[in-house]
Amino acid sequence: MTSAFKGFPKETIRFFNTLEANNNKTWFNTHKPDFEDCVMSPARAFVVAMGERLRELSPGIVADPRVNKSIFRIYRDVRFSKDKTPYKTNLGLWFWTGAGHKFENPGYYFHMDAENLMLAVGIHTFVKPLLKAYRDAVVDEQLGEILAQAVKNVAQAGYNVGEKTYKRTPRGYDPEHPNAALLLHGGLTAGINLGLPEQLHSSALIDFSFEHFRNLTPIVEWLQMMKTESAR
Repeated sequence: MTSAFKGFPKETIRFFNTLEANNNKTWFNTHKPDFEDCVMSPARAFVVAMGERLRELSPGIVADPRVNKSIFRIYRDVRFSKDKTPYKTNLGLWFWTGAGHKFENPGYYFHMDAENLMLAVGIHTFVKPLLKAYRDAVVDEQLGEILAQAVKNVAQAGYNVGEKTYKRTPRGYDPEHPNAALLLHGGLTAGINLGLPEQLHSSALIDFSFEHFRNLTPIVEWLQMMKTESAR
């Protein structure tokens, strides 16, 4: 049974700080009980509590407090990486809405490391069919206007819209279109870096995170709309 969320203890930050300096299997195995107590246990409680709040915005939100569901695994995939350190030095949580693969659906992302809390929304990378649907929606008269307004609103509220992936307008699309800059994105995200807010260590983190997620929800709603239209 998952306990009620009371915040991430200060030991969570210390754990990731120390892991960064001791990123090896021997150290991690020795400190697995600490990982369970100060990272995994509060993470599971956060997923449950945050899921309940996010359903106010999106009734179909998936908040599953298991590893490889809403909780990202701590183990790095080092097969194709020059960096062979075995463990991530952050906690990643993902709440998504929609059927199919979780990363092909829009959602809400929580990322915490020893120095920063980042809250973000969207789809990080569009798979090919979704990329085509996104581009068509960007230049659609109605959907394009809604997206442009959503991006403008979240940017004016102080959130960062994800970086562009491409340097040139994709073939077949007008480089002079009012939304041409949005055609350069290979995914659509928006978020904010918050340092280490005091709310991190108490149950107030739920309301704190929810307010940011609510401000960013127009991006999630547009992506849901885009996916629905593309499926017709």
